[in-house]
Amino acid sequence: MSLKIYNTVTRTKEEFVPLEPGKVKMYVCGPTVYDYIHIGNARPVIFFDVVRRYLQAIGYDVTYVSNFTDVDDKLIRKAEQTGSTVPEVADKFIAAFYEDVEALGVRRADLNPRVTDNIEEIIAFIQDLVDKGYAYAKEGDVFFRTLKFAEYGKLSHQNLEELQFGVRIEVDERKENPEDFVLWKAAKPGEIYWPSPWGDGRPGWHIECSAMARKYLGDTLDIHGGGQDLQFPHHECEVAQSEALTGKTFANYWMHNGYININNEKMSKSLGNGVIVHDMRERIKPEVLRYFMLSTHYRNPLNYSDETIGQARNSLERIENCIANVRHRLKAAVELPAGDESEALGAKLESIRREFHAKMQDDFNTADAITAWFDLVSEANVYMQHPAVRLSDLEAILALFAEMNDVLGLVKEEEPELLDEQIERLIAERAEARKAKNWARADEIRDLLAAEGIALEDTPQGMRWRRK
Repeated sequence: MSLKIYNTVTRTKEEFVPLEPGKVKMYVCGPTVYDYIHIGNARPVIFFDVVRRYLQAIGYDVTYVSNFTDVDDKLIRKAEQTGSTVPEVADKFIAAFYEDVEALGVRRADLNPRVTDNIEEIIAFIQDLVDKGYAYAKEGDVFFRTLKFAEYGKLSHQNLEELQFGVRIEVDERKENPEDFVLWKAAKPGEIYWPSPWGDGRPGWHIECSAMARKYLGDTLDIHGGGQDLQFPHHECEVAQSEALTGKTFANYWMHNGYININNEKMSKSLGNGVIVHDMRERIKPEVLRYFMLSTHYRNPLNYSDETIGQARNSLERIENCIANVRHRLKAAVELPAGDESEALGAKLESIRREFHAKMQDDFNTADAITAWFDLVSEANVYMQHPAVRLSDLEAILALFAEMNDVLGLVKEEEPELLDEQIERLIAERAEARKAKNWARADEIRDLLAAEGIALEDTPQGMRWRRK
């Protein structure tokens, strides 16, 4: 098997060949930290966490960089509204970002550079573009000459003459051409600024990622990722300014995840239908949102609704319960002599393992990889119907669960919580009631424990409990 990645530039799946054998340099555009992240922000964070995990699982040494945009019009407005400063706003929401994504099972990037820590490199990058004739200054602003970069539009597959810029691009009569985009913005009165050769100001949106990607990963990246909404103009502009400066390919593989709809409508501020992760975590177990995100191929759109979240919750519980049951049986398992059943189980586990990796190697198809995980759930449930189970067989099942979970990160590994004394007494009393065939009292205690969030399960191997 060889890993294949759908490359936005070529619109085809290509075999992944890194610049340096055994190593991967990956850059993913991070959030503008002026508020709590919504589920649209969370999708690329979760997906590219899985990309990094899988690359590491198959032996690559991955350097993963994802930035924070910590100076921007939105941060300036937020600071004005709250009576604080831009750095204070950024600090608050960077801390909130880490809290949210770590709850979602996301491992931190190797580096999370901030724009404000890299102003010197950004200014130098812009100056080099000016020196090469790709950029020009007008009244304290600096613009990129889009027409001078002949390949502009190759990422988004748009003709330069037909391009329509997004809301972040404003018409400016000072531009040589309407398509030119800003690299440096002159400071307005009262705004945060840095001195530069063109006057006090701050970086434009597109330049920051080019400068930081180059600083931390070099002129050419293996993988550059982000949401589909960033493909144009943000990533298109990154390609232009980076390749104009270096004369080298900026990224060999471009990956973009699809949009998220809310109840079959596009998520937008005008509709007021955004789902904030910080608030959602109060209502939904974070692992359920992670499952929801990964249950559809990353390039396809997702529809968030009570129904789809409910389906994700039920599916995840099926996986969690199976793992819990295997672990419970493990406590009473013994090492029986190897037999035909164990040999057959081993063959099935290996087949499931191969299928899981085949799906992940096919453009990180997490949806079908999860299907392979459910094949494992089914095999485990069938195996555990036997009155006597083999210790090493259960360990093999759990090992394959762990291998898959290390990539998908769907099941949170937690230390068992201790029951308080009252609940311990109730469980002991219920056991005595059952022994005395006092079924009414046993059922009453089960209901009391359920009210405390404790679910009891009577199995042939004894009573087991879990928190709901």
